[in-house]
Amino acid sequence: MEHNFEIKQFIMENSSLFWSIKPEEKINISINVLVETILSYGNEKSVKKLFDIVGIKKVAAIFEEQISGKRSNYQQRTKHFFQLYFRRHAL
Repeated sequence: MEHNFEIKQFIMENSSLFWSIKPEEKINISINVLVETILSYGNEKSVKKLFDIVGIKKVAAIFEEQISGKRSNYQQRTKHFFQLYFRRHAL
């Protein structure tokens, strides 16, 4: 998937959060990886910017899909927080 300039710039601004991805591959991460990483490791500012760029409803839909399986990569408290947050602000 080809990202627009704003998403590419956002990925590069938060490059250190994607420590497990090779530097040359970071720019091409999926939107799912972007959402999971920012919600798991980002700060308040980066989460807000993610909502502004991608849209809170789309982020919420991606998050719900990610946690709906048998396993998820989110820590329990992160998962719980965003379930409550999205229930109140995105649904």
